[in-house]
Amino acid sequence: MSEPLLQAVNLQCERDKRILFRDLSFSILPGTVTRVEGPNGSGKTTLLRILAGLNDAWSGDLLWCGDSRSTQREDFLRNMLYLGHRPGIKSLLTPVENLRALMAGRQPVPDRVLREALDGTGLAGFQDVPCRNLSAGQQRRVALARLLIADEPLWLLDEVFTAIDANGVAAIEALLQQRAAEGGAVVVTTHHDLRLPGMKSIELGGGQNDEC
Repeated sequence: MSEPLLQAVNLQCERDKRILFRDLSFSILPGTVTRVEGPNGSGKTTLLRILAGLNDAWSGDLLWCGDSRSTQREDFLRNMLYLGHRPGIKSLLTPVENLRALMAGRQPVPDRVLREALDGTGLAGFQDVPCRNLSAGQQRRVALARLLIADEPLWLLDEVFTAIDANGVAAIEALLQQRAAEGGAVVVTTHHDLRLPGMKSIELGGGQNDEC
């Protein structure tokens, strides 16, 4: 069996004097898609932000490739991609400019590749249009184009299907399956009825975790 990329050990998080989750332990293995499940308010987005290193209000431990993430922070950040439930794009920039900014600090990517990625999310002809003139779904596709050029082994995706039409949903599902088949690991939260072969789950709000 492959060694886990990311392990959570006895995580606990409290918000507004309410315990969102406690004694939460799981492993994220290469080649898997894992869905974080639970009712609204159970802490799905909070958990994803904890995993991504964007929330420090928790206790327990997180291991990256077998070692404490706190001692492997730079390596973890280089090898993790986080997309939040908001597009995270700037309305005054074009899709190409936004995607270039999203890739900043990663591997250099020619504009030709950026444009091909935008084409792949259905934005052909809109690459140089200011994002303020795009629909909510089109703006979401700008952020999702990042996935078509991502090579990080761990993807953390929060509500990745928001504002996406049926064709886009099918394309994202196929992309997640492809990423797992290539040996990557995906952790996703979604209200979409996501059903992928071999998909694992982390259940919040009193459910049992399916160890992965």
